[in-house]
Amino acid sequence: MIHYALRCECGHSFESWFQSSNAYESQRKRHLVTCPSCDSAKVEKAIMAPRLAAKSTKTAPEAVASPDHSATASPLAMAPQAQELAAKLRELREHVEKNAENVGHRFPNEARKIHYGDSEQRAIYGQATAEETRSLLEEGVEVMPLPILPDERN
Repeated sequence: MIHYALRCECGHSFESWFQSSNAYESQRKRHLVTCPSCDSAKVEKAIMAPRLAAKSTKTAPEAVASPDHSATASPLAMAPQAQELAAKLRELREHVEKNAENVGHRFPNEARKIHYGDSEQRAIYGQATAEETRSLLEEGVEVMPLPILPDERN
């Protein structure tokens, strides 16, 4: 796993984990890496100092010692409620992918065509920027962004 400091075109800084540098590049090219503040997909790696730890200070990834010396869950572990929500969101995404046509980056245009009766009524999904989504909603086109879960970004 690789931890990157990222920055969007608006200057917002955030961090994310990726399985590899190739995974980051692949997801960035497919506009899957987006800023949590403004939803911009124009994201670049920011300068980041490496984190080095001496052998004597390393802790096991499963647990982190708190000041009272009791073990706490790793920051990467999800609470049961978050796991349940993630499972339901995964189930929703699978349902959409199984029952709708993937129109990719043509989504905004296809959604408009369906809305205005220029194309047959059907279920579709695909990619749209935050600005494209706002524009569709302002026009009255019913769309719903599907969240990308953390494990889908890795």
